Amino acid sequence: MIKQVAAAFIATSLAATASAATITGAGATFPYPVYSQWADGYQDETGNGLNYQAIGSGGGIQQITANTVTFGASDAPMTPEELKENNLVQWPQIMGGVVPVVNVQGVEKGALRLDGQTLADIYQGKITAWNDEAITELNPDVKLPDTRITPVYRAEGSGTNFLFTHYLAQVSEEFKNEIGEGKSVAWPAGVGAKANAGVASQVNGINGAIGYVESAYAEQNDLNVAQMENQAGKFVTANSDSFQAAAANADWENAEGMYLVLTNQPGEESWPIVGASFILMHTQVKDAQAARDALSFFDWSFENGNEMATELDYIPMPDNVVSMIKQNIWSQIKDSSGKAVQQ
Repeated sequence: MIKQVAAAFIATSLAATASAATITGAGATFPYPVYSQWADGYQDETGNGLNYQAIGSGGGIQQITANTVTFGASDAPMTPEELKENNLVQWPQIMGGVVPVVNVQGVEKGALRLDGQTLADIYQGKITAWNDEAITELNPDVKLPDTRITPVYRAEGSGTNFLFTHYLAQVSEEFKNEIGEGKSVAWPAGVGAKANAGVASQVNGINGAIGYVESAYAEQNDLNVAQMENQAGKFVTANSDSFQAAAANADWENAEGMYLVLTNQPGEESWPIVGASFILMHTQVKDAQAARDALSFFDWSFENGNEMATELDYIPMPDNVVSMIKQNIWSQIKDSSGKAVQQ
């Protein structure tokens, strides 16, 4: 039921109705389905609303640095140097998996197998048909058609782009050298689309298409998710168990500035493209009450939002990490007098 309700929220913004307070934020589309659920629950309980614009991680970083929103959201963490330069702190609010989705007539859901190198070659334009030998060797039991492959990619700067390209650059030296990694890269071929929802929609409409989206969007759009070969050489299915297996390797305690990327993690059950979605806030805020309202929302989400998150195949942050965030990160967010806004 939660997944069906969340599907209705895939849009450009999450607008709050009249309420006691409206928290403003902008950024990543990756966590948008779960943020929409949290926002509904929080408003029902407190009367406070959330206005979150899902414009992509690049836009979220731009808006928080320009101080036009109370918080920014990004799936591509800022480096400790970037945080210091912009007087920001960041913390992981939720984790999830990026999945390759395909639309190939005649191929059953979940039957297709891919590895990182083949995925990289597809997005470099080196593999252009679904019955290419590289794909058929991975899928001896699947009848693959001679259908043209249409890669679908994120057209705007996005954290999903960052996670996807970061992974492909890890597993393919050619991809690393020719395309590289980042929130925005120059794709050599294919069709661009805006946001996770746009990629999902394009894949749904094109026979032969392949794209990459956060897992919740694949489920909401009833897309065919390919299995992936992980670092251990095992083919794994995208689900909460394989995402959790990868996330279990996260060493947040020793991550300076909470900078951590979780792609290509070890473990036989680990999904290879997992990442966290981060919240960004200023260390010295102009509007202390707005910052306090935002932290109250995130606190509520940590304490009450885990079930909503897991039903959408996200991975809640572990309790010890939440405690560390509240003690070590939120204490750095202060008003103009130097007093921490969250007491």
